[in-house]
Amino acid sequence: MQTDLHLFAAAVTLPLAGAVVAGLGGRLMGDTAAKIVTLLCMGVATLCGVGALYGGWTSGFGPSAVPLADWINAGGFHATWTLRFDTLSVTMTAMVLCISLLVHCYSLGYMSHESMPVYRFFAYLSLFTFAMLMLVSSSDLIQLFFGWEGVGLASYLLIGYWYDRPAATAAAIKAFVVNRVADLFFLVGIGLIYVQFHSVRYEDIFAAVPQLAGAPYTLFGQSFRMVEVISFLLFVGAMGKSAQLFLHTWLPDAMEGPTPVSALIHAATMVTAGVFLMARMSPLLEVAPNTRLFVIFIGATTCFFAATVGMVQPDIKRSIAYSTCSQLGYMFAAVGVGAYQASVFHLTTHAFFKALLFLGAGSVIHAMHDEQNMFRMGGLWKKLPLTYAVMWIGSLALAGVFPFAGYWSKDAILNTLWAADSGMSHYAWGLGVITAFLTAFYSWRLIFLVFHGAPADAHARDAAHESPLSMTIPLVLLAVGAVVSGIALAPYYIGAQQAAFWQGSIFNAPDNSIMEIFEHVPGLVALLPSVVGLAGIAVAYVFYIARPDLPAALARSCAPLYRFLLNKWYFDELYDRIFVRPYTAIARILWKDGEEGAVEGLPRDLVQATVNGASDAVRLQTGSIAFYAFTMLAGLVVVLTVALCG
Repeated sequence: MQTDLHLFAAAVTLPLAGAVVAGLGGRLMGDTAAKIVTLLCMGVATLCGVGALYGGWTSGFGPSAVPLADWINAGGFHATWTLRFDTLSVTMTAMVLCISLLVHCYSLGYMSHESMPVYRFFAYLSLFTFAMLMLVSSSDLIQLFFGWEGVGLASYLLIGYWYDRPAATAAAIKAFVVNRVADLFFLVGIGLIYVQFHSVRYEDIFAAVPQLAGAPYTLFGQSFRMVEVISFLLFVGAMGKSAQLFLHTWLPDAMEGPTPVSALIHAATMVTAGVFLMARMSPLLEVAPNTRLFVIFIGATTCFFAATVGMVQPDIKRSIAYSTCSQLGYMFAAVGVGAYQASVFHLTTHAFFKALLFLGAGSVIHAMHDEQNMFRMGGLWKKLPLTYAVMWIGSLALAGVFPFAGYWSKDAILNTLWAADSGMSHYAWGLGVITAFLTAFYSWRLIFLVFHGAPADAHARDAAHESPLSMTIPLVLLAVGAVVSGIALAPYYIGAQQAAFWQGSIFNAPDNSIMEIFEHVPGLVALLPSVVGLAGIAVAYVFYIARPDLPAALARSCAPLYRFLLNKWYFDELYDRIFVRPYTAIARILWKDGEEGAVEGLPRDLVQATVNGASDAVRLQTGSIAFYAFTMLAGLVVVLTVALCG
């Protein structure tokens, strides 16, 4: 066990060393040395992470901790920097490191023609990985919040990596601001936890939940259960980080960053943080049924919303980005019915095939000289055979086709939604099945537009070539994960060995038997997602291969609906009118009238008054002795008059 703890500690801290050395020394060492340092640190960290996972898997994941240092001593509050070693932490650590290492390797080829210093990019990638590892290995909510804000900072730096592009800087600011709005709720939730439980340590909170589950909280004269309020606030924080409906608008704009950044954000870090938080706080959520209903509603609605938008996007990366948003909706819907294990299972398999799809898209963009519009591609399958093959594998996994990874995890979530047997869970199941059809449709829409049909630009098609080994090897390894991760992990994550595997790191209340009954849903219910997935592929074939004139004709005949979907349900425009414009107007008033008019204007006016007064006083100095004598006499008369009258 001690060896496993040491490996775990090395795994979660080594990426920071790579980030620091590359960031501080990159200017002196150069790009090549910075790449070597970050890859070496990531490689060793990944070996340690996988070693800790294997050791814990074989010897048991009994919860333990690795204390590193005292951190906060403020009055009666004390916090130590401690790494939590349990199944949830170790599995997340291994997944994050494996995906991040492959993204680092892929970036060697993808960023090889970059004009900006690449050491900065690799330092940011390693910092991003370190922040996510701090989040998943935290032993209390303060340390988790450190990692939570760390991934927010790193995403801002990476999305805005090309800081000379206005769209990239605007997208980085948007991601940062939207997440800060959600983080305010999260921070208030942490504060209420401390007020209620007098601790922010997981063990203390979870142990006290049964005794404090009924504690009241009064707001505006209305009484609520404290655990419901806390769970709701934590979930709103997760909504921002994991881009759920209403707080999702930053996610598609994040595609302005380099493609490896998109893969890392969408597959292993950032957006998965919200799902991890819900799984980690499962003992709290289990006694907050009303919040879980809200989680189901938001997750299912996000799932459907993102799929409808994804099927009309012309940009290859944005189409995959909305797919991420949709899949996260599945994960949160599973959390809502108490199937936390199924949620984390889909998070893990999704990491492999979503990273594969993003990096495959990056290979296409690299071959097409930074072109991202799918309607300007076509006919690339012979020029990019390996990329074409792995995109098929990733899409099959995403669509949930047997035996690929998504089949095992996504279908498990849909089965849990049906087995929960409530009105809200059936609502989620219905939207989930519809989304399965739409997911398959827009996945093969991408494949057919990019790799089949007549090329939109024959010259660009002829010049396209397969990516270098530094990019194709990660694609092959991710493709293997997209094929085997589902069938390999299913027995442990959601199958017969789940209780022994999770070792209590994910909690199900005694009355929550969802993980026992979900496998006993009717056969037709279990089969339906696969059927609609295959139907989606068939419809995409008809629309983009057999009858390529149909999409344009349908868009014309349903023009209002098409514009509604193309404009992402007009959320950006709505928020612009409700929030951005009023805020801008208020800021302009405070700037012009407040800052320039009062703060800067008052001293300026005082100075001007002093200058004017001095100018007027100067005019009194005429140099005439008679005038001075007359003034003195007049003053004397005034003084004597006042004295005699008084």
